[in-house]
Amino acid sequence: MYETILIATDGSAPAERAADHALDLASTFDADLHALSVVDTRRYGGSMVSDADAVTADLAERSRELLDNIAARADVNVTTELRSGRPSQLIGEYADEIDADLVVIGNRGLGSGGEIGSTAERVVRYVNRPVITA
Repeated sequence: MYETILIATDGSAPAERAADHALDLASTFDADLHALSVVDTRRYGGSMVSDADAVTADLAERSRELLDNIAARADVNVTTELRSGRPSQLIGEYADEIDADLVVIGNRGLGSGGEIGSTAERVVRYVNRPVITA
């Protein structure tokens, strides 16, 4: 049913639930699993903080750790990818690049708020692939 699954993570609790779900699906279907983390440069760009390069470098390091953790927990091969930019846009672009059969994301990110976060909502609305939120 699924040959290529994309999990997008930001390290939030919902993203961790989504990762668990994606790992189970990839194992069940013996699917290729791709794990993506996007450093949101819009949120932490130069106009927002005085030392933007250091902040984005720290965020990139944290993202690499998240991706390594997903790969270590998997019983299938995992391709990891780290990108910087607008998360919803890059999730969609990467899903297209790998021809993902399914995108799995958390229903909310690191911010607090309503039932579904803005990135998850954009992915569900605009990515032209099946999406599961957790």
